[in-house]
Amino acid sequence: MTDLTITPIPGKVFGATLTGVSLRTLSDAQFATLHAAFLTYGFLVFPGQFLTDAENIAFGKRFGELEFGAMPLSNQERRADGSWGEIFEVNSRRMRSAIGNEGWHTDSTYKPLSSKCAMLSAVVVPEEGGQTEFADMRAAYAALDDATKARIEPLAAYHSIVFSQANDLGDFPTLQDGANYHGEAYLRPLVKRHPDTGVKNLFVARHAFGIPGLDRQQSRSLIKHLVEFAVSEPTRVYQHQWQAGETLLWDNRALLHRAMPYDYAKPRVLLGTRVAGDPASELAYYPDDPAARVGREVLAAELPLLRHETAGKRYHETIG
Repeated sequence: MTDLTITPIPGKVFGATLTGVSLRTLSDAQFATLHAAFLTYGFLVFPGQFLTDAENIAFGKRFGELEFGAMPLSNQERRADGSWGEIFEVNSRRMRSAIGNEGWHTDSTYKPLSSKCAMLSAVVVPEEGGQTEFADMRAAYAALDDATKARIEPLAAYHSIVFSQANDLGDFPTLQDGANYHGEAYLRPLVKRHPDTGVKNLFVARHAFGIPGLDRQQSRSLIKHLVEFAVSEPTRVYQHQWQAGETLLWDNRALLHRAMPYDYAKPRVLLGTRVAGDPASELAYYPDDPAARVGREVLAAELPLLRHETAGKRYHETIG
């Protein structure tokens, strides 16, 4: 494949499909064109790639250092021989985390260094459901009225996946140092300026809480309003119906995404590769920074309130 063609997603303000290119044999000139399209459109769909683990990793590394490469994001365990094992119980830690990802989010904002971009490659897709949705937070910010822009410009929120699992599912995982489920909360601005394009976008979703300077209810209401506003306009929301062999790449600095429900008793296998952000633009702080203490305190104060408020939710008080 040599004739690279970029086709914008019809009826949307973002996204494009790229054909006429093989990600496994991408030339430097093709990558430059692809990268420019990535910055312009926010997400890119590559049909019919059928990438191996090594090819997923190699393509991801062209964007920067990886958080992880070709990780199975599936409801099945991958055996040592590469085959897929039994389907996980819906109450397992793996599935509780996966179901949490059905809320709008951007990747790794609950870590010191949030993600630059990520990609998924479809291996096995369910007959119904299991799509991935995206929302353009650049267009969402641009559509805000001037008063709201002025109000949120100086504001920030803490980000924690422990918060979001508790708030969304009533799921309270055991905290583990060094794992995703830890006691840290990282402060990030509500308005982000993209480090490569200079375009402003909203930077808030399910992991966000505890806006300094606002009381708890004001903070929750503002975050909820901003996310709902962002996804309220159909032209800035896209739902991708997966086909086996496809790869999809998106910019975590400018978009939200979420998984859609499906029959969890049926196989769904995607391979995920995530690129770490550049420290100059994506670093909040590390746990040993004095600023981290406040985030830990804010999260520790929030969790008992959520235990009370989420008592009726499905995964309340589950452990491990």
